[in-house]
Amino acid sequence: MTTTLDHGVEADSIPHERLSSRAIIAILLFVIPLSQIALDVYTPALPKMAAEFGASNDFIQNTVTAYMLGMAVAFIPAGLIADAVGRRRVLLAGLALLATATVGCALAPTLPALLCVRFVEGIGASVCLLLAATIAADCFRGAKLVSVLGILGAAWGSAPVLAPAVGGLLVQIGSWRLVFGLFALFVASVGLVVAKFLPETLPTERRSPVNLRAAVGVLGAALRHRTFVAFVLMFGLVGAAQMVFGVVAPFLFEVKLGFAPAVYGLVALAVGVANLTGELACGALARRLSSWRLGFGAWVLFFVGAGVLVVTAAVVGVNAWAIAVAAALAFVGIGVLDPQSKGLAMGVFSRNVGLIAGLVNTCCYLIVSVAMVLMAYLPEESQAPLGWLYVGVGAVLAVLLFSTLRRGVAHDAV
Repeated sequence: MTTTLDHGVEADSIPHERLSSRAIIAILLFVIPLSQIALDVYTPALPKMAAEFGASNDFIQNTVTAYMLGMAVAFIPAGLIADAVGRRRVLLAGLALLATATVGCALAPTLPALLCVRFVEGIGASVCLLLAATIAADCFRGAKLVSVLGILGAAWGSAPVLAPAVGGLLVQIGSWRLVFGLFALFVASVGLVVAKFLPETLPTERRSPVNLRAAVGVLGAALRHRTFVAFVLMFGLVGAAQMVFGVVAPFLFEVKLGFAPAVYGLVALAVGVANLTGELACGALARRLSSWRLGFGAWVLFFVGAGVLVVTAAVVGVNAWAIAVAAALAFVGIGVLDPQSKGLAMGVFSRNVGLIAGLVNTCCYLIVSVAMVLMAYLPEESQAPLGWLYVGVGAVLAVLLFSTLRRGVAHDAV
């Protein structure tokens, strides 16, 4: 492994002999949403799970935090190993671990046991998310990589669209354990597709033997790159804004407003469609608009949504329409900023891509975990805490956008 981090090349894609780039993208479209499905599909059941285990709302939300922490700790080791032995075997191992841990979630007899298995489930999910993005970075560079990540982000963004609606229906007619059982079957099916069709995208000559000292040097050099750090911070803040809604909204709609889980699932479906719209827009516009124009337009939508949450909390109180409309506006912006910031971060360097991708995702999920802990202990009497969190995120994003994209630093880095 080298400690030198090279800037991205200008070529749009790198051909692979065994499978076309489009076919690889098609397979990745099934892999990349798995981590988000595992997060979102059971959230409509959180109030019922709290009742079954006799736990408080904030404690049951720790099933999300445990999952996030599992993801955060696994990204860098998985990236390091994937740079050494190749992508395919590591991805298959992650899929196997995710499927097995999900079965464990379905069978968990106590809440502490569920928390432990959710942590392991997060490890498996992190490998799937990391390797999907890393394989894309193996095959594409520059604006094309941002565009492809936008397409993959649309699949990742489809989880908040479909998963809560499906999960709410399953909880309504069955139980939260059924949700985990069916998800385990889906993960196993994706694993079979990967095993049969996905080629190895990292040639032997580009692999880097595991060298912890060199890896520390690579990570240190990346963390000293100001533009890279700015993009990573953007990615983490956007991810936190997205995922916090998934754990706060069920309690606002089901507990405060009295919605049934299936009905809340439909609300989440509508908000998820907004997120998906942003992801698709990023995929379509990344190569047509400048990074500044695309990012600034998305930020405006996000900040307007944040403002609506704060203002309506003070004026009309907890209101389903106000929360849904504000969240939809914010999520369109999130849908654009998420793949854009991740693609720009990963496009800064062309060497040690797996390790760099691991660093990007680790930082993101550590930020998300902190946000989850913060929101778990804030009052959930209205949408105001969520709105003020969004306002704070929006303020930091404005500074980061101006200091990178507006000043043209991003163009020099990728």
